[in-house]
Amino acid sequence: MPDRLPIPKPALSIVVPVYNGASSVGPLVEAIAALDVKGGHEIVLVVDGSPDNSLEVCRGLIGRHRVPVTVLDLARNFGEHNAVMAGLRQAAGDYVITMDDDLQNPPEEVVRLFEHAREHELDVVYTYYARKEHAAWRNLGSRFANWCADQVLDKPKGLYLSSFRCMSAFVVQQVIRYAGPYPYVDGLLLQSTKRIGTLLVKHLPRAEGRTNYTLRRLVRLWLAMFLNFSVMPLRIATVAGMAMSGLGLLGFLAVLIEAVTGGTPPGWASLMATSLLLAGVQFVMLGIVGEYLGRLYLTANGKPQSIVRQIHRDPRAGAPREAVPMRAVAND
Repeated sequence: MPDRLPIPKPALSIVVPVYNGASSVGPLVEAIAALDVKGGHEIVLVVDGSPDNSLEVCRGLIGRHRVPVTVLDLARNFGEHNAVMAGLRQAAGDYVITMDDDLQNPPEEVVRLFEHAREHELDVVYTYYARKEHAAWRNLGSRFANWCADQVLDKPKGLYLSSFRCMSAFVVQQVIRYAGPYPYVDGLLLQSTKRIGTLLVKHLPRAEGRTNYTLRRLVRLWLAMFLNFSVMPLRIATVAGMAMSGLGLLGFLAVLIEAVTGGTPPGWASLMATSLLLAGVQFVMLGIVGEYLGRLYLTANGKPQSIVRQIHRDPRAGAPREAVPMRAVAND
């Protein structure tokens, strides 16, 4: 019996991290599967330890549409960027688009984004919105995170780092080399290429439910960007230490002059204020250094970026970009 012919590589892979997306992932996959993508496309769903029945829903989507669907079942919740990294390793397309599972990014924008990246030969295309349909606190948090990224990352000023982005296979291959436990996909992309473009797309209100991004998750994402891809916090701590040392020296000279001239040294209030200020700055510096050391310790001890319990693969899906050493479950 002759060997089976190799499955052709798709032109586009769409990677979708899924968390509490049981009600939205079905309509999303149906809409993506109906798209007319020149060269073909595939869908990679990464169920990130979702507490609802998202895994069951995603598995039920395999084989139901004309495009292949691959489902990754992560052993627990690792976070959006960790889930995206796992999906990128399974994506086989010449280009890869990442998007959320909440239908706020219209699926019809996928083709525009893909064609824009291919037509202009860009490694990365970020989308941006005329109006974001998020809660006010989240929009404020996004603006703050992007402002911080302007300061600590080597990125074009004003570039909006959206999770709805398109990447070439070249840059994806560079990104998935990172094996640390605290990935920040945008930081990895900005380290890999300067061929970056933007595209204006629509942003829709959330159809149902509420955002999975809590304040705690946004802080964790901000720390991953601020600490893993920059030494600026250490430089800020150094400058703050030098500034406080200078103020301390000036205060010492003022007290010394006042004592020599017969004046009365500052009292209890000024002494306590100075002590508390210096102690607070020192603790902040120690916390920053401790955060760096803690992350280095966890990385050196092999804290996993993610753990894939099983891969449920459509037989029509192409070979993954990087083999994962675990059993894949084929769905007929």
